[in-house]
Amino acid sequence: MSTEAQVIKTRLPDPPPPVDLLLKTVHAAVEELKAKDVVEIDVRGKSSVTDYMVIASGTSTRHVKSIANEVVKFAKNLDVQPLGVEGEREAEWVLVDLGDVVVHVMLPRVREFYALERLWTVGDQPPGMEDDQEYEVGYGRRR
Repeated sequence: MSTEAQVIKTRLPDPPPPVDLLLKTVHAAVEELKAKDVVEIDVRGKSSVTDYMVIASGTSTRHVKSIANEVVKFAKNLDVQPLGVEGEREAEWVLVDLGDVVVHVMLPRVREFYALERLWTVGDQPPGMEDDQEYEVGYGRRR
């Protein structure tokens, strides 16, 4: 027995909103639901997939899923339909692709295991700083 595949239509408005407005909207959404340890990373020149990543933690799978849903809701207010939302079922790591901004909402243990901040900021850290020190480089900073 086969079932029909579900087609999800996604689109970005033409023209898309400025990236700074999209980032402000994402930050407003994650702050609305009190996401923890929000970090914004500028990946221009490091990735052809997106310009910015926003990484945030939720306290439970329900919280992670709610934060991701809030990001989608706030983006739709800008007339931006996500290009994709992945991981909602397990809700340990939910990715929301908004084109120029990709949002990762994760449980703390998952976030620690995958260490996306370290992965995407390798080489950005000034020489002589300890690995566990917080640092500010461009947009790779804690908010």
